Amino acid sequence: MHDIGQIRAKSGTNQEGTSAHNRRVMIEALRLNGALSRADLARATQLTKQAVSNIIEDLERDGLVVALDAVRKGRGQPFTPYRLVPEGAFAIGLQIDRHLARVVVVDLVGSVTARAEANLPLDEPSPGVQTILGLVADVRRELAGISAQSERRLVGLGVAMPGPFGLKEADDKWMMPAWQQFPLLQTLAAGTGLNVGLQNDAAACATAERIVGAAHGVDHAVCLYVGYGIAAGLILNGELYNGGNGNAGEIGRALLSPAGPGSTPLEHRASLASLYQHLGLDPAEKGLYEKLGALALAQDPRVLGWVERAASDLRWSVHLIETIFDPQTVILTSSAPEALARLLLQAMHPLLPSIADRPARRLPRLQLGTTDPWAIAVGAAAEPISRAFDPRFSAILKAG
Repeated sequence: MHDIGQIRAKSGTNQEGTSAHNRRVMIEALRLNGALSRADLARATQLTKQAVSNIIEDLERDGLVVALDAVRKGRGQPFTPYRLVPEGAFAIGLQIDRHLARVVVVDLVGSVTARAEANLPLDEPSPGVQTILGLVADVRRELAGISAQSERRLVGLGVAMPGPFGLKEADDKWMMPAWQQFPLLQTLAAGTGLNVGLQNDAAACATAERIVGAAHGVDHAVCLYVGYGIAAGLILNGELYNGGNGNAGEIGRALLSPAGPGSTPLEHRASLASLYQHLGLDPAEKGLYEKLGALALAQDPRVLGWVERAASDLRWSVHLIETIFDPQTVILTSSAPEALARLLLQAMHPLLPSIADRPARRLPRLQLGTTDPWAIAVGAAAEPISRAFDPRFSAILKAG
């Protein structure tokens, strides 16, 4: 059995009418900790043993939980651990960027079971969405060959693309204006028959970090995402915060000097788009990821010059994030190769003094997170899983 102090879990409630919330609490406890006994679950979630037994039986019947072989420790009674069934649920994640689309399928525990990618025509969503629907159909066929019940257990399609969304200046090239004005979610829902949700790419990256990365088990973290643009994914009180219009964390649009003729948004100077421009590279070039990785490993002087300038601006952004959100840690994530991301991380030190500069820190102020180019698609897929199974305070409010 687990030491109760080592089990991460939200508390359930023994009030009537909160079974949906308690079910989500149990699923999250198993996702965060792996196999747990009924007694472990009861202590960690503060639910009665009877409530835990009832929920476990329901989850077993629904194919979401399975009992493992009984375990005996010392002279005590044997106990039965339970774990999540990865094939109990699936979701599809779609990343739409300016030049490409990536599609993945993840299971209930966040593992990728299928993936596909294709180039997209620049600023042409009508043919682009047909390419995307083809990719989705491909991964669904692949998934059907792995799990006979896959279609019945698909909980949705999560989409991630650069924000912000719904602004007046929709002709801003950084915002993918043609895609912003296209009825994307309706077209995807009609073409796939799935529930479709949208978030910005930084939020998707934060979701991936929360499930399988550096933010796993961290209640307050900000993921600073450096891609073609720059944004921050906000994990506050253990939940992803999207803001009133889905645009929370768009720090790339923050001005580096007072508004005026010379003011410049952060992402115009410190994003990968600025690096491509600095190096004279086409963002749609095949093998660009590998080329950037090789240049970073070779300590190319042009790359190092850009890193020094970008790190200065990103250092300021970390200071701003710490001052406003007081996170336990800031996680640098990127669609850049790991070698380039590590150069950026190193160049950002020493960090500026801030309220986060405390002597009794358990986590570093800034750490490197995921640099996998598929991370945004994985995070997009994790969002429908989260929406279906993670405990949220709103579940209790609706039950009250």
